[in-house]
Amino acid sequence: MSVQKPFISNAGYCIICDSETTFSSDYEWLRDHYLCKKCRSIPRERALMFCIERYYPHWRELRIHESAPLARGASTKLKKYCNLYVPTHFFPDFQPGEIHPSGFRNEDLESQTFPDEYFDLVITQDVMEHIFDPARAFTEIGRTLEQGGAHIFTVPLVNKEKPSEVWAQRDVSGNINYLREPEYHGNPIDTKGSLVTMHWGYDICDFIFMSSGLLSTIFFVDNLDLGIRAEYVEVLISRKL
Repeated sequence: MSVQKPFISNAGYCIICDSETTFSSDYEWLRDHYLCKKCRSIPRERALMFCIERYYPHWRELRIHESAPLARGASTKLKKYCNLYVPTHFFPDFQPGEIHPSGFRNEDLESQTFPDEYFDLVITQDVMEHIFDPARAFTEIGRTLEQGGAHIFTVPLVNKEKPSEVWAQRDVSGNINYLREPEYHGNPIDTKGSLVTMHWGYDICDFIFMSSGLLSTIFFVDNLDLGIRAEYVEVLISRKL
């Protein structure tokens, strides 16, 4: 019986586990399946860490807030090597700013308890497509950033050159109004998943500036030697100047 060959497989260097490795995927959809053999990171996580290392090489000495971190990839590296790393998750029924029994500080990106200009970097990975009030969230991120700080994040820019679209929102009573067919992504703390509220396009940069005054750049990274190749692995850096 013949053994199925992977869709792609190549040797390279993983910027997450800092080692020579093999990247491979059995599937054409590389975004979720093009894995590092050693640490199991995926392309968007490696792209994010690539941009952090390149543009903020002294990140180990910075005060970093990561909202909704994962138990792998860039999140584990940031936690391991940055002494001033603050991971948070949002638990709607728990006291804001307090430490949840899970060990994470409870923070709502739309209404944070951190003081002004507290962080050098804010990190989010595929979070901003799940926010009901993204304008408020970007404003809050900008408020908590030091002058010269930045929000570094991934978000699937599925609409590309087309205008961004709202897929779900809350009404004045707090009820969810579904404008399109409900769509859910995986959630590290909720097995029900996270509702997609936005389909972002490249115009997200204008939205961020109008909301928060942060100036954004979209980085397109494609490097097989680093295991970075897939759809929707753009990294955005929004700077507070």
